[in-house]
Amino acid sequence: MVFILSIFALFMAMKFNELDLSIGGYLLVDKPYNWTSFDVVGRVRWALRKKYGHKFKVGHAGTLDPLATGLLIICSGPFTKKIFEYQDMEKEYTGVFTLGGFRPSFDKETDITETFPTNHITDEMLQEATKQFIGNIEQIPPAHSAIKVDGKRAYESARKGVEIEMKPRQVVIKTMEVKRLDEVNVAFKVVCEKGTYIRSLARDFGTALGSAAYLDSLVRTRIGPYELKDAINVDDLIDERL
Repeated sequence: MVFILSIFALFMAMKFNELDLSIGGYLLVDKPYNWTSFDVVGRVRWALRKKYGHKFKVGHAGTLDPLATGLLIICSGPFTKKIFEYQDMEKEYTGVFTLGGFRPSFDKETDITETFPTNHITDEMLQEATKQFIGNIEQIPPAHSAIKVDGKRAYESARKGVEIEMKPRQVVIKTMEVKRLDEVNVAFKVVCEKGTYIRSLARDFGTALGSAAYLDSLVRTRIGPYELKDAINVDDLIDERL
């Protein structure tokens, strides 16, 4: 029998001591800020080894950048074979774009290198700009990403100041909603298919407005039918027993 960890399953495990992730399953985890996805995998693997006394195969289904938070699906044992199934599911994100500043990483990993005007941007312009990003679009991934270029992770070269030619790719954005919070901050909600870079969307959105923009914050709220509200905090997971 395979036990699937959710808030309900964790409660049942605590009550009846039945949860045994060692035979395979998945975890819905709320990835902390400044953690890599591999940090979460390592923590879960360590916890399993500590509890059961031997190594386990553990992987994640879809990377989240360190500065992003939200839903991460962690698979163990036989369920690692299902990782690609989870990766192929549509994703939902919420967060904030900040207008007027350009950052080479398209998020707050790097400093602002250029500033652009924002006082010409109206609410109507914000809504109109979203239309060009819905559907099948071409997107250039950030140089500060894990995509391999000439056998190396792009971010490794980018962080050394080496210029990299990132090739455009086709992605699908199903819905995009925006709401102005103040003069420079815009809240968004995006539903998209795999391979979409929300950081690149931030950059392109700023350009479409005749300005610039970067990703101020990002939360993955859903992967297919799995929702962030059902995920568990990493520390709580380990404290309460796997």
